Amino acid sequence: MSTRGEVVERSAGGADALGERGQSPARLPLVVYVLAVGTFLMLTTEFVVAGLLPEISGDLRVSVPQAGLLITVFAVGMIIGAPLMAMLTLRLPRRLTLMLALGVFAAGHLIVAVGSSFALLLAARFVTALATGAFWAVANVAASRAAGPAASSRALGLVGAGGMLANVVGVPLGAFAGQLVGWRAPFWVLAVLAVAAAALIARTVPHDGGGHRAVSVRSEVTALRSGRLWLVLAACSTTTGGVLAAYSYIAPLLTGRAGIAAGLVPLVLVGFGIGALAGSLAGGRLGDARPHTVTIAAAAGATVLLPAICLLSDDAWATVVLIALLGFFGLGANPVLISLSVRFAGQAPTLASALTVSAFNLGTAVGSWIAGRALDSSLEAVGPAAVGTAIAALTLIPTIMIAVIQRRRTRPLGPRRRVYGQVSRGGAGSHPA
Repeated sequence: MSTRGEVVERSAGGADALGERGQSPARLPLVVYVLAVGTFLMLTTEFVVAGLLPEISGDLRVSVPQAGLLITVFAVGMIIGAPLMAMLTLRLPRRLTLMLALGVFAAGHLIVAVGSSFALLLAARFVTALATGAFWAVANVAASRAAGPAASSRALGLVGAGGMLANVVGVPLGAFAGQLVGWRAPFWVLAVLAVAAAALIARTVPHDGGGHRAVSVRSEVTALRSGRLWLVLAACSTTTGGVLAAYSYIAPLLTGRAGIAAGLVPLVLVGFGIGALAGSLAGGRLGDARPHTVTIAAAAGATVLLPAICLLSDDAWATVVLIALLGFFGLGANPVLISLSVRFAGQAPTLASALTVSAFNLGTAVGSWIAGRALDSSLEAVGPAAVGTAIAALTLIPTIMIAVIQRRRTRPLGPRRRVYGQVSRGGAGSHPA
């Protein structure tokens, strides 16, 4: 039986192998859709708070920046949880890990739904984030293994789409329901859905079987020697930190500056989610041929859009359009960055994927924390977008460096000897730098 790392490595090359054979991908099994539902729940809970900050702060009698700590602490839990759980669960059956993660996820949401202490809610969000990290660390591998080599890449795309769909449907619906019947309602719903998802996983995820081999933690860690990998992780942190610094406190900007009614905020979140989904699809498609063009262009686009939001925030229509475009450019390069991290990590694809989750959430935690401080400053509602501008601009540094390094590495070999990510039959295998 294959290890988790071997499954991911096969999935990365599955599309190429399939294209050479000219065969159509197999129909995806039900378990892949179940895992996509799980990732939908995970990303929904991470950002649903952004649309409910005024309601949460009023009910718990804390300031809006303090309520925003519910986003920050979740991101911190993901930073720790993704790589930690990726290592700790290497020797556990995947089905058991997924079910335990969803069980803790449900329990954490019940505590938030009934708790009255803000400190207790922060603790529950942190533990929930650890469970989310465990789920993310295993879901892609389980989906690849269930789908098999002929459809593993397609399966990974569907699981990722579940997370992106959260920005289009889950977060706006949660914000709308929270405004309509109380901010605790979305957490009740997420808890119930997590229990249902755990039951489905128990029925659909197959046993690992007796041939399951433990993966060497040391081999995973020692493989992470690529300088380009750490540049990619830096780009993951800054691109997400810049965008989500503004997004985490978008409700005060929309209601206080743009004059948009609180009841319409979820619709603006839908626009951001649609932009993010479209950007992710476009970035993934274009990134196969021109990965560095996509990452640099996305960083430049976000760096231009964020100050534009600051300057035009008094115009409701302009702000809505700019926020949708921010979703497109700000998150459009994420699939390319994940792909580059796995490629540059060589023999440690599982840990590399987990580290990208940590990097994205590190940016979210730092960006949202600084943005909360800026909201309390003289900049007021435009403060988070101003902070986001500075962070997003930093993304240009690692993305340009990666492009320069890659050009220097490939130029001496010539176009007939090497293409991006591949070496001719006569050359040496690719390895991290």
